[in-house]
Amino acid sequence: MHLLDANKLGALGAMIRERTEAALGGLSPSSAAVLSMLHFKPGLTTSALADIVGVSQPTAVRLIDGLVERALVERGKPEGRVTPLRLTGVGHTEVEALQAQRLAALDDLLDPLRPDERPLFAAMLDRILAGATTSRAFARTTCRLCEHDLCGPEVCPIGCRAAELEAEQNR
Repeated sequence: MHLLDANKLGALGAMIRERTEAALGGLSPSSAAVLSMLHFKPGLTTSALADIVGVSQPTAVRLIDGLVERALVERGKPEGRVTPLRLTGVGHTEVEALQAQRLAALDDLLDPLRPDERPLFAAMLDRILAGATTSRAFARTTCRLCEHDLCGPEVCPIGCRAAELEAEQNR
């Protein structure tokens, strides 16, 4: 029975991935993640973005070069060996549109739930997400496309669990 549930979860994952990719407006998931991260955390470096997005340093450089060419990202003044990155005005507009499209596409998946079922689903989803969280790095990578203004550090089950794990390690 559990394998049947896991199989269904895999099908849901495929639907989520397909809807997310369709909402990215022709950007690769990695490029969209770079834009999203810079929207919420301006000043990140290429190395930091490579770690969060889960790509190699050379791949991150190519992604950022492409986004600079499209006038979505700009490089700041080098600080030693690192260069902070930030979105242009057009880049911020692009991220806001991508987030709206992504959230609408995913929200449509929840339409079959009755309004009284949504809180139960949300609670179970929070438990699954928290239970799968293993570290702060995992949280950053997992939430790379998230709308951080909706799911801040005190609400996000992944961020909250990452904070708990950090507190346990510091004891």
